[in-house]
Amino acid sequence: MGLFDRISRVVRSNVNDLVNKAEDPEKILEQSIIDMSEDLVQLRQAVAKTIATQKRTQQQYEQAQKQAESWQSRAQLALQKGDETLAREALSRKKTHAETAATIKAQLDPQLAQVDTLKRSLVQLESKISEAKTKKNMLKARIQAAKAQEQLQSQVSSLNTSSSMAAFERMEEKVLEAEARSQAAGELAGADLESQFAMLESGSDVEDELAAMKAQLSGGSTSQAALPQGDTSASPNADVDAELEQLRRELGQ
Repeated sequence: MGLFDRISRVVRSNVNDLVNKAEDPEKILEQSIIDMSEDLVQLRQAVAKTIATQKRTQQQYEQAQKQAESWQSRAQLALQKGDETLAREALSRKKTHAETAATIKAQLDPQLAQVDTLKRSLVQLESKISEAKTKKNMLKARIQAAKAQEQLQSQVSSLNTSSSMAAFERMEEKVLEAEARSQAAGELAGADLESQFAMLESGSDVEDELAAMKAQLSGGSTSQAALPQGDTSASPNADVDAELEQLRRELGQ
């Protein structure tokens, strides 16, 4: 392959690519309808001219035919009157007009066929334009729907759903973590409350024991009052009082 052929192919490919990118389906459809409508106008003008020509030819043919018939009648009249020379002249004129009519008839037949063909083409083109207009509206609707779908898909694909879902999951984890901390704090608070009640309950046992000891000591003091008084320093109540005082100090601590 020559260098110029390669360059020509590259240029054509680039031009075709630019044309393909520049083509707008809606504009192309509209322009196609306009072009077809212009063709219809030109075809109508051509049909009108052809019909006009055919009518003039038809008139010329009919006029030549009438002239030929007229000279035929004159030839008969001259022959009836005995003027053979005049009849011969009339027949000569009749022949001339008959030949003219035949020549015109040879032109008229193709013109009639051409007019008929152009009329059929005109009807077909009108039908095609009507069908093209209907298709154009349908295709435009499909193009608009396709563009809307493409735009929607582009918007959906541009959405960063993965990062949004990741953020949502992170927030969900934070909520679960906060709930766990709240539950742990509640459990700790409940455990502390239980320990406080346990201390109170243990304190109540000490008080009960102290009360029992006081009652016991009170009973012992009564029995000791019935005995003869002696040296109080050696009395066992002094030891009990000292123990009681020690217990009080411990409780106070």
